[in-house]
Amino acid sequence: MNNTIAAVSTPHGVGGIAVVRLSGPEACNIASRHVRLPKQAGSTCFTPFRINDTLLDEVVVTLFRAPHSYTGQDTVEFSCHGSIYIQQILLQALLDSGARMADPGEFTRQAFLNGKLNLSQAEAVADLIDSTNAAAHSLAVSQLRGGYAQELEHLRQQLVELTALLELELDFSEEDLEFADRSHLLSLVSRTNTRVQSLRQSFHMGNALKRGIPVAIIGRPNAGKSSLLNALLHDNRAIVSDIPGTTRDTIEETFVINGTPFRIIDTAGLRHSDDPIETLGIQRTINTVEQADIILYVHDATQPFTQALTDLQELQGSLSLEDKHLFIVNNKIDKCVDSLMRECDNGLMGKSIHELTHSHINTFNISAKEGNGLGALTTALAEVVQTDFAQAPDVMLTNVRHYNALGHVNQALLQVSQGLSDNLPADLVVIDLRDALHHLGTITGQVTTDEILGTIFSRFCVGK
Repeated sequence: MNNTIAAVSTPHGVGGIAVVRLSGPEACNIASRHVRLPKQAGSTCFTPFRINDTLLDEVVVTLFRAPHSYTGQDTVEFSCHGSIYIQQILLQALLDSGARMADPGEFTRQAFLNGKLNLSQAEAVADLIDSTNAAAHSLAVSQLRGGYAQELEHLRQQLVELTALLELELDFSEEDLEFADRSHLLSLVSRTNTRVQSLRQSFHMGNALKRGIPVAIIGRPNAGKSSLLNALLHDNRAIVSDIPGTTRDTIEETFVINGTPFRIIDTAGLRHSDDPIETLGIQRTINTVEQADIILYVHDATQPFTQALTDLQELQGSLSLEDKHLFIVNNKIDKCVDSLMRECDNGLMGKSIHELTHSHINTFNISAKEGNGLGALTTALAEVVQTDFAQAPDVMLTNVRHYNALGHVNQALLQVSQGLSDNLPADLVVIDLRDALHHLGTITGQVTTDEILGTIFSRFCVGK
């Protein structure tokens, strides 16, 4: 806390400008050895940066006074020309004048330690930097603004009040006083745990929007799965070959439609094989389907659609398809004869598969090679987001660490409910309540260890 730290905050490399950040109790003293500081906090000035009276560069200096800065400490930022040489020499001058090199994420860690951010907001900073699409950006901004933290604080206050009521009973145990009816306490715990479970359930949706909605491309060998992947990505990402079994492992890529990321996964062809490697690939296909929200079953439109029925019937025997969006993609329509095209057009396939799986079926006729029909397919993918995510909660969980912590909270509250139902002594019930409070505190930062903080901030870049 007493150290003054410095680092380059812009990406490594040559650019128009670069920003070097200096923060800590000695920031102003160190900076004043090299530049003229602005007269007022929150203002800038254009000034030479000198090292022992030798001009290095002309820079723009911005001054922030504690506590009105990102870190909560005095902070000076230098905007210099983007030469790697200038960046290195300027930074070294600050280090030689008494600063030390910042660790990864240390500026944000200072902000947390100085109460400028809670721990969940600090993690949202990393998510904001990593966001590559509109959905991930929106989630990170929402968490950074504190709505999620307020929800957790509300839960914490409820648990604190419950704990206080039970501990009052302990203080007056000899008088045999009861400060709250056990049935009322049980109702309060149940409502609190319902909200905890609701937050955990939002993780699937939040994680999908952050990392990409999982879409599995499946089908028989040579149906055109890899060709469809390449067509959607507008890139030759997967090897395309007439040899069956070319794709033996999953290939995963992300593409964005209307600001929403889709994590599309090409899989090994569905067939019976004696090749142990290909068999392993087919098993991975089944695992991918199980985790996917959307399934694109690619059917070779030059073949009878009874093949699709057989494949999906076998899949249905291994896992449930009812909670998934199932898209039947009739590929190679550019090679399809009229009789088979009529089968594709009249919806017989979709009707038959719906009777088999009871899934919501969409059927598309495309040519991955020629690009025909891809517009309708991508539009339908975007519509899935509009329907499934239209009722998305205001607060969504996106962080695995938080998901696991809330799992511990959930288990502890179940123990509390059981203890109240069994009329256990208050001192035993309080143990589980305090356990729930402990795990909730690890999310927002009321409970921290060096190991937790080290793990969180190590994934930040240096300079943030």
